[in-house]
Amino acid sequence: MKASYIGDFQEWAKDFLFFIEVRVRFSETDMYGHMNNTVSFTYFEQARIDYFKHLGVLMPSAIDENVKGIPIVADLQCDYVKQVFFDDVIRVFTKVAKVGNSSMDIHYLAKNQKDEVCFTGRGTVVQMDPRTGRSVPISEEEKAHLTSLAVI
Repeated sequence: MKASYIGDFQEWAKDFLFFIEVRVRFSETDMYGHMNNTVSFTYFEQARIDYFKHLGVLMPSAIDENVKGIPIVADLQCDYVKQVFFDDVIRVFTKVAKVGNSSMDIHYLAKNQKDEVCFTGRGTVVQMDPRTGRSVPISEEEKAHLTSLAVI
């Protein structure tokens, strides 16, 4: 397994502390019982949202005139390693890899119930002003918190 964003796999994988569990639903599979390749992105989304909520950052409860920024996915990548099937239980790990001024790189690691790596991923999340559609800086408090978690 060699994704461009992973140097030494063992070093990269050891820094994942947060995860969610999902069970592959029948509707997420093809006629052969394989998980559809688009479903991993939905799992990444849920893991990312739950991770941000867990950290207490970047997740306004509602968009109103006081919200300065919301997290928007700028790019997202998935590298498939092992087949996933209906009813598999997948743990989707999430971590902050790098923090910029208004964006951050998030990395993902998905393992099945046998602790086998099924897929990995990465993506850039940008904090955007919902009124203007332009990026806005992450607050210094959130940036310091996120930077303390960054592992690359």
